[in-house]
Amino acid sequence: MSPVTPDRPSRPGGVSADGRPVNRAVPARRVPAPRAGGSPRGRAPLPVAAAVAAGWAALTSYLPVAIVLGLVHLGADSTTLTSTLRTALAGWLLGHGVPIHTESGPLGLAPLALTVLALWRLTRAGVHVSRAIGARDSRSPRRALLAAGAVGIAYALLGALAAVLVGTGGPNVSPVRAGATFAVVGTLAALVGATRITAVTRLLHARMPGPVRDGIRAGLVAGLLLLGAGAGAAGLAVATGGGDAADMIGAYRTGVAGQAGVTLVSVAYAPNAAIWSASYLLGPGFAVGTDTAVRTSEVSVGALPAVPLLAGLPRGPVDGFGALLLAVPVLAGMVAGWLLARRVARLAGPERAPQRWAELLAPAALAGPVAGVLLGVAAAVSGGSLGAGRLAQVGPVGWQVGAVAAGVIAVGALLGAAATRMLTRAPAPEGRRAPAQ
Repeated sequence: MSPVTPDRPSRPGGVSADGRPVNRAVPARRVPAPRAGGSPRGRAPLPVAAAVAAGWAALTSYLPVAIVLGLVHLGADSTTLTSTLRTALAGWLLGHGVPIHTESGPLGLAPLALTVLALWRLTRAGVHVSRAIGARDSRSPRRALLAAGAVGIAYALLGALAAVLVGTGGPNVSPVRAGATFAVVGTLAALVGATRITAVTRLLHARMPGPVRDGIRAGLVAGLLLLGAGAGAAGLAVATGGGDAADMIGAYRTGVAGQAGVTLVSVAYAPNAAIWSASYLLGPGFAVGTDTAVRTSEVSVGALPAVPLLAGLPRGPVDGFGALLLAVPVLAGMVAGWLLARRVARLAGPERAPQRWAELLAPAALAGPVAGVLLGVAAAVSGGSLGAGRLAQVGPVGWQVGAVAAGVIAVGALLGAAATRMLTRAPAPEGRRAPAQ
């Protein structure tokens, strides 16, 4: 007989005193396994998902521009809300690389902080659309391209509409140029998020040869290190000339809110200054107007606009300890080569024989062109025009920066990888180890 508990005595038929059955196995509740790609009932039509995701990306990247320009125009009595919103819309288009034609000439210097924000939101849009159509972890390049293309089309329509609204009572903007630019930017940025959420990047990573993966990784590391060094040098230069920058901000006489807005506009161009500083460290330098040059060997500029970021421009060529800045690009390449050699040795493991020199030096040499493409594209998009006059050419020349970066980073990466290989003592094979005493 089974024992009877004192607080709940059993009854015939397996029923307890309170009427509940006892000693009966409760069947487990079956939970349906999730289907690959998501449930069809939870999917959304592709046009709807793309329109919502692109619209949200546009709104979240436009609002900061409207807030900043609202602060700038807060002290102006003649400024209306409609004109402020239209000006913010023009600035939003400029952040995507769409030139604005004003009375003083074309304005094409994009604030890259806004560009980075828009690219991030578009990347998330690609993720959301891929999830909405059930393409998550599908490893389907076709579905990733489909999601990215839908986001690009929706974003192009928004860009063309913004250009039409700006042109109704403000500067002239080409709707065709805006639509084409937004389509390219939206598609490429959304494709990054779509390939990631659909696991296409893992598929490409698995099929890519090991030396190519290592070379791309080392090149990206070297390029980002050099951009970080440029950002640090630019920040130090602006901090050194902080008095001049404060005088420039105070000269606007727009009140506290307006000066805060001018400061935020300068922050929006901080990535541009970081790229220009990296170009300066590499050697090609940059221009602040036609027939001007800011290089380590030469500084020739004329009258400059009252922009706080320009307060940190060097006064002349580098000399003394300042010449040590010329070694920064080579050091960035050497650090990337050092990390590359350590990663190759770690992946090889202690049981395997030391790898051949070609397996290490090939990705180190590939790091140079990869970093050159990264820095060349960054230099190209960081420049532009500030009118039709002397400031029609501002920023570095992309191909010059890319060519110099490719050579310098390749040399540095080769030196760093080779030195790490030679200085790192390889473990002796198992059969040749000395016996324990």
